[in-house]
Amino acid sequence: MHRSYRILATVIFFVAGSAFADGSHFSASDLRSGLGIKKQGRIVIRNDEQSITAYGFFGNVSKALVSLRTSRSLRYASFGNSVYDSSAQVNAALPVYLANAIGDAAKKHGVDPRLLVAVANRESRFNPNAVSPVGACGLMQLMPATARYLGIKNVFDARENVFGGAKYLRTLLDTFHGDLDLTLAAYNAGPGAVEKYNGVPPFRETKAYVASIRAAYQRSLH
Repeated sequence: MHRSYRILATVIFFVAGSAFADGSHFSASDLRSGLGIKKQGRIVIRNDEQSITAYGFFGNVSKALVSLRTSRSLRYASFGNSVYDSSAQVNAALPVYLANAIGDAAKKHGVDPRLLVAVANRESRFNPNAVSPVGACGLMQLMPATARYLGIKNVFDARENVFGGAKYLRTLLDTFHGDLDLTLAAYNAGPGAVEKYNGVPPFRETKAYVASIRAAYQRSLH
């Protein structure tokens, strides 16, 4: 999370089962163009025939959480089940507090702890006090807005930060159907950038980021 183009919040879009109790599916074409739906709570859905955008309201400020384009779709290449192996053993030499935090976060969110290690190493070199030039903080280099979204109260608390990073990674893995490259690209450049470029964005830093973490993670599997 080192570039100014990083999206500050993760992308999560929940559709309550009660809203579609008949099991029907929902798409942009199901609503008249320009129609908005506001349920009790904090979500508004708007339709422009080409996309559905959900907005989260924080006081008087709205922020787009997700835009699903119907005119094109990403191609996913699942890395395999290892990314979800939360009980995997980490061979890296880590301080006890950090090894425990990573192990516990991996189990809670269903992510391979070896992947968390690879990301934390690349992001901060395991420095819980790291701050990037654009304000990303802590071991997993979470932007302040992302940290708030994830429920982190103290971004410099190593355990909280790792749990937040694990939750974010799991969200991205689910969003991109286990595609590790897209997950890492979204962690670095933001889910919006992955959608915009229909794959890994052509940013030099993001390409290097994805390649570096993927290689480190693959080495840890052997």
